[in-house]
Amino acid sequence: MKTIENNADVLNGLLVFEGTRVPVRNLFDYLLAGENIKDFLEDFPTVSFEQIRYILQSAEVAIQSEKVA
Repeated sequence: MKTIENNADVLNGLLVFEGTRVPVRNLFDYLLAGENIKDFLEDFPTVSFEQIRYILQSAEVAIQSEKVA
């Protein structure tokens, strides 16, 4: 399942949610600011919950795969 993309013609190649012009970074900015996913979805209706879930699960896998010495 591809839920993100980058294209030089869309926001200068920033990583965005597939089929949108919403940068993935916006999701993390919202969460870091204390906002919740519901607020994000209301503000960016072109992004689906499934896309967000995929991003967060991918981040979790990446973090778990790192070895701490």
